[in-house]
Amino acid sequence: MSEPRIGRVLVASLHHAIAEVLPDRLEFYENWLSGSGLRSGTIGLAPLLAVLSFLRGEGEVYRDVVARAGQCAADWTVADLSVLERQFVRALPIRWRTRAALRTGRGLVRTTYPGSRAIVLAGKENTSVDVRGSLFCETRQASVQPLCGYYAAAISRVFERFGVPAEVRLGTCRAAGGGQGCMMSVVNRDPSPAAAPEG
Repeated sequence: MSEPRIGRVLVASLHHAIAEVLPDRLEFYENWLSGSGLRSGTIGLAPLLAVLSFLRGEGEVYRDVVARAGQCAADWTVADLSVLERQFVRALPIRWRTRAALRTGRGLVRTTYPGSRAIVLAGKENTSVDVRGSLFCETRQASVQPLCGYYAAAISRVFERFGVPAEVRLGTCRAAGGGQGCMMSVVNRDPSPAAAPEG
């Protein structure tokens, strides 16, 4: 039985973020995030978990790297949509743009790793995203800080790309003792009537 493969966008976005945030350490991380592996899509679970473990050891800069990686993943995911689809979504009322952003965000999570998925819990006033199987939260010891900032940054950036005035904030994190998944809340950045969800 073959080892599940990591999504190319996740690996490429991590590589890009490390090059931007930790350029002096890029050569070290390329021992696991190799160029040939990036091109062929053959990077497995063990090398990625090693990279994430070393990144956590870098201290506070971990959050900057994973947030930047999440933004890159969102930019590339939205850019992969057809021009017609992007134009269509941006022409929709905010309520439907929000749904499209959540659907795209769920797809992004699903493509990172076969065992990862996002469950969207939409209410009348609040929307939550529960990420299950986050590779960022695979740790032996409990973390003081949430480790799933990649997904929060990625989904928040999808909202931005779709012109939805909302951001995603981390709530509970599995690595920090938050249960089975990592819970995030969608927060409207502009509470004015013009920007509020319709219906």
